Amino acid sequence: MRAISLIVVHCSATREDKSFTEHDLDVCHRRRGFNGVGYHFYIRKNGDIKSTRPLERIGAHARGFNSESIGICYEGGLDENGCPADTRTQAQRFALLDLLTILRHQYPEAQILGHYQLNASIHKACPCFDCRKEYMDI
Repeated sequence: MRAISLIVVHCSATREDKSFTEHDLDVCHRRRGFNGVGYHFYIRKNGDIKSTRPLERIGAHARGFNSESIGICYEGGLDENGCPADTRTQAQRFALLDLLTILRHQYPEAQILGHYQLNASIHKACPCFDCRKEYMDI
């Protein structure tokens, strides 16, 4: 098993008024040259957690951090006008909290961060909320 020091939360950077399935995500990532979805988990608007990449496989979600991290992505992250926003539904919030709690039990030393919090050179809003603050007590 890989040594995991980070759990990185992302958004799909898709509009809250549009559906973006795990199949759509797979197609998008393959078009970018990945060999499938780069995240290990994908959380749909209804709270369904989709396992999209085995944990033992290195992800393709955070350049420079993939070998030591688990990637989680939620569907959304842009408002109806296409601007970055925390668009998580209540179901997504609960699902993400549950998933992070389970992963922290499995990897107690892992730090939970949003994509933009990995490095000062990352100029993205992803995941459009402060993971450090929201999940500091897990």
